[in-house]
Amino acid sequence: MARVETACAVLAVALLACLLGAGADGSDHRYKEGDRVPLYANKVGPFHNPSETYRYYDLPFCAPDHPKDKKEALGEVLNGDRLVDAPYELNFNEDKNSKTLCQKKLSKEQVAKLRDAVAKDYYFQMYYDDLPLWGFLGKLEKDKEQGGGKYLLFKHIHFDIMYNNDRVIEINVQTDPNVAVDITEDKEVQVDFSYSVTWKKTDIPFEKRMEKYSKSSSMPQHLEIHWFSIINSCVTVLLLTGFLATILMRVLKNDFIKYSHEDESLEDQEETGWKYIHGDVFRFPEQKSLFAAIIGSGSQLLALAIFIFLLAIVGVFYPYNRGALFTALVVIYALTSGIAGYTATSFYLQLEGTNWVRNLILTGCLFCGPLFLTFSFLNTVAIAYSATAALPFGTIIVIILIWALVTSPLLVLGGIAGKNSNTEFQAPCRTTKYPREIPQLPWYRSTIPQMAMAGFLPFSAIYIELYYIFASIWGHKIYTIYSILFIVFIILIIVTAFVTVALTYFQLAVEDHKWWWRSVLCGGSTGIFIFFYCIYYYHARSDMSGFMQTSFFFGYMTCVCYGFFLMLGTVGFRASLVFVRHIYRSIKCE
Repeated sequence: MARVETACAVLAVALLACLLGAGADGSDHRYKEGDRVPLYANKVGPFHNPSETYRYYDLPFCAPDHPKDKKEALGEVLNGDRLVDAPYELNFNEDKNSKTLCQKKLSKEQVAKLRDAVAKDYYFQMYYDDLPLWGFLGKLEKDKEQGGGKYLLFKHIHFDIMYNNDRVIEINVQTDPNVAVDITEDKEVQVDFSYSVTWKKTDIPFEKRMEKYSKSSSMPQHLEIHWFSIINSCVTVLLLTGFLATILMRVLKNDFIKYSHEDESLEDQEETGWKYIHGDVFRFPEQKSLFAAIIGSGSQLLALAIFIFLLAIVGVFYPYNRGALFTALVVIYALTSGIAGYTATSFYLQLEGTNWVRNLILTGCLFCGPLFLTFSFLNTVAIAYSATAALPFGTIIVIILIWALVTSPLLVLGGIAGKNSNTEFQAPCRTTKYPREIPQLPWYRSTIPQMAMAGFLPFSAIYIELYYIFASIWGHKIYTIYSILFIVFIILIIVTAFVTVALTYFQLAVEDHKWWWRSVLCGGSTGIFIFFYCIYYYHARSDMSGFMQTSFFFGYMTCVCYGFFLMLGTVGFRASLVFVRHIYRSIKCE
């Protein structure tokens, strides 16, 4: 085990190195007058389709004689970044006034391609000294009277650059519609591309140059909405959970008093309520292997979420630290696979399972399997579109190696540790040989209505924050208030646990002893609500369109919702198990 701990420590150090080094070009960001400052063109794509991006030189722009691709980290590639040398020369503290970039004769096909790009609001993204900059390729001037329009391609770009001593602090791009070429008709067009540069001094320190990009999410009006969301969630949660807790504690107190005096009651009086099923409540569920695999995978995803939040709070995921989040997700998921193996195997053996190897394989495939199938389909779509979201073969090999050399071994080691733990299931009551028959229950006591009730309250606590997260992931807004998001996440966990416990009690009170699977389904039902919100967001709150963007949105969001189902289902079951053990320990079971 010492070797395993050493390996994990080495991998953790490698993770930090990847995170801190993601997006860096190895320079100290200090320049002398006239020094070349690295400028990389990244990608182009429709503004409303964030996943549908293409290489910069897929469009007929001016290109250097021998453009070189920048060597990128794993996270950058997963993020769809494909940085390449840009044709502009923005040397440090050198002003330029309308310098010709190139003279290009566009063919009919190239004009049609650029016109289609302008019609779809294509933007370009570049990085100058690791600072992001954007601009649009052109604009459509609509003619309201005739109903048509004029497609204009911008041929001049102006760079406003701010510096402090020997460091670049800020860069902005401006395009002038008055300096544009008409590409409405299908004909060859001669275009003289040019650019200009203006340098200005500023007092903003280098350490605060990225604050500009996080200010948008920290502006007073946005902060008010976030805090209103938290206060609204807390008040709702306190009122509802307080109400449920009061009822639950009062009912439980009456139950305990009633059951403690049962010896004084008449011998022929029949037991009712949750004590009546004490011989069945700890009867192991059907599909033990799948059940244990869900608990193992959910525990791993919960650990993954907590580690990601910790990294976010300490400032690792600052705006445009290219690929840091994706690197963290891949590496931390690999490192936490031992948690899944240990939890699933030990719990499976507690449930008196026999084939722990098959259970371990199921645990390893439960989340990774659907994710891999989804990725394979979406990567094929991206390849068909020639988009930057298509992963290169080398990156796929790296991910497979991480899975084969880190994820799988740690999963197996965790499984072996779980097998050797020799822990027994702690049940306060003995289980009878034959299960009791569950009485006929009204329709609203069935699984689906209970899931709907269980998922609504946790979802209501997070739905306001969901919009900002979606606008950041599937749009161009920036989300940096991770402390608020962490508070919302804690509220989500608490509410899920409490609601599942309450519904488990009400289920046992009507003598329905099959609470194991119900607690998982009720706890995880918030993931289904999030998926319905995805459908609402796509149609009502976004302008995404096209087969590729739609596939990426629903494909990956389905995987995310499935992950939430596993994680919150595990939280619901664990909370219910603690509660059920507690109440049955408090009474005398035969």
